[in-house]
Amino acid sequence: MMKLALVGAAAVAALSLAGIAGLSGRAVSATDPVIAPGDKVDDFQLTDTKLMAYQLYYYNYAPAVVLMTRSEDGAFSAAQAAKLEALKAKYADKGVLFFMIDSTLGQSRDAAAAQATKEKLTIPVLLDEYQLVGEGLGAKREGEVFVLDPKTWRTAYRGPLEDKGHALTDDAISSLLANKTPTVTAAALTAGKPIAFPEEARKAEFAKISYSHDIAPVLQEKCAGCHISGGIGPFAMTSYAIVKGFSPMIRETVRTRRMPPYFADPHIGAFKNDQGLTAQQTKMLVHWIEAGAPRGDGADPLLANRGKVAPEWPAELGKPDVVVDLPAFTVPASGIIPYQNPNVANPFTQNTWLRAIAIEPGDRRVLHHVVSNWTPDGKGSALDFPSGSVGSYTPGSQPQIIAADAGAPVPGGGKLHFQLHYTTMGKQTTDVTKVGFYTLKTDPTYIKRSTVIGDFALYIPAGEARHQERAYMTFPADAYIYTLYPHAHYRGMHVELKQITPDGKESMLLALPKYDFNWQRDYDPVEPLLIKAGTKLVATWVYDNSVHNKANPDPTRNVTWGEQTPDEMMYFRINYRWADETVKHPRPDLEGKLRESMLMGSLDSNLDGVIEPEELKGPLAPLRAHFAELDKNHDGVLDANELKAIDIFKMRRGGKLENPDL
Repeated sequence: MMKLALVGAAAVAALSLAGIAGLSGRAVSATDPVIAPGDKVDDFQLTDTKLMAYQLYYYNYAPAVVLMTRSEDGAFSAAQAAKLEALKAKYADKGVLFFMIDSTLGQSRDAAAAQATKEKLTIPVLLDEYQLVGEGLGAKREGEVFVLDPKTWRTAYRGPLEDKGHALTDDAISSLLANKTPTVTAAALTAGKPIAFPEEARKAEFAKISYSHDIAPVLQEKCAGCHISGGIGPFAMTSYAIVKGFSPMIRETVRTRRMPPYFADPHIGAFKNDQGLTAQQTKMLVHWIEAGAPRGDGADPLLANRGKVAPEWPAELGKPDVVVDLPAFTVPASGIIPYQNPNVANPFTQNTWLRAIAIEPGDRRVLHHVVSNWTPDGKGSALDFPSGSVGSYTPGSQPQIIAADAGAPVPGGGKLHFQLHYTTMGKQTTDVTKVGFYTLKTDPTYIKRSTVIGDFALYIPAGEARHQERAYMTFPADAYIYTLYPHAHYRGMHVELKQITPDGKESMLLALPKYDFNWQRDYDPVEPLLIKAGTKLVATWVYDNSVHNKANPDPTRNVTWGEQTPDEMMYFRINYRWADETVKHPRPDLEGKLRESMLMGSLDSNLDGVIEPEELKGPLAPLRAHFAELDKNHDGVLDANELKAIDIFKMRRGGKLENPDL
């Protein structure tokens, strides 16, 4: 067998100048853009056919990572995928990880998913829609393999899966596991279909991308709002020189989809507050940086940001009509802090409708969240007027702007109750958070309401890397959705919301392939979403409770629902209005019916409309011992009426029930 032990630039030179042939007999020419053996592969994040995000460098704990290119309609890809599945099975107990990358131009995720299902693939198929990963690898054909050493992220082998009976990929993996250099580190691939990368032919043009006319306007629109003096960005974008200096970091955060901090999958829904880069903007920015981030001709638009500071209140709203200062709170340097629950005087003496609410933290480093509600005080408060939240805040959130023709109600009198969750940062600080209210001058047509899909039986086993939880809510009447807001703590890694209509049809409303605790935001559909009566809204969360989750407070814990950050939550807020409700024609009866569906939806993880014993988990597991007495009709499950009779919320942790009927 021919031995090639080529590393880095030396490999490129040898392969191009000497014309060494791969085992398939094709010489590698100097014009081939090649990630050669020994070259480092840059980090990236891609979404697979199941809407899960995968970031390459997360897997630095693996002994080897294997990537293979693929096309969704290629017989060769299917045959190679079957062989790669066999390799995965062979190394299942060794921790080797396998991924396939589909860089097909104009690909359809649905078609790619259907093909993966047809082939019964267990290896994730990552969709390289912008082709930036394939370009970076220098991929040419389907079925090309890259064996990576996660200790350095350098390429140990590049070439076909096998060649003329030689198990090249298998050999490379076994060599890495033995801390040896593979016998063959590079081999040419001629089988399979070529993969078209049209941007490669335009590489000479990337240096001509105009910073002044193309790059700076995108940065101004999508980035400078946070990257401003006093803003939450780590540096202010005030000149080309600043952007040039940070360009490697910008490239890395864009390729890994950490920036801009907008994480909704672009193929699902359309949202008003979309701060994500378009496909064209993403490719242009990355290609410009890879061309050296040239200055070019023209003025520097970012110079206009010099001297600007982040406004106290959102620029799109301006100064609030009413500002409430919450009581100052001193956050100690360390420890777990109980929730703070101040009640403040309601600044509105008359029934009021809000068009927007903005919460400005005094010290965003320690403020985990704010939630709120109106409460009566027994002194003539307007109990016949609807009420609800008067604002909320989480890291990275934006002001809450109520949909057109709707308003958030605040009864006159009473108190405004705020719940504040603080976390320590190693240094004492004092927080004084402000709440800004923007009022409507005339009554709206519709009432903005809110509800939450949650799972208080949440149970995440210790060490589990991809634990899934589901919960739902059934809408008793037609409604229009204004806002979707998912929330979890540090173990949350993926979330999606879909609707299941009474006829069984499913459609996705929102998906965050990668959830980021540091950037929690409302997702407001461009047009309110009509939800028909009887529709289930199903929230699915995936949690990473493994040691590899660097933000995990304690991977050795079996985690249940809890208020503090070391605990976890499954929480999905929905802002909506009833189709048959107006300010002049309120429907509180529909609110009651919606709440009735919450308990069943929070426990019924298999969506069959009843509760089996195994669905009583986590803090509710002690109820299993009482299942027979709870199951009044003795059919082996709990239906809605049986569940309704149980006061689960007053169950003692010791397993006893505080229900007088039992």
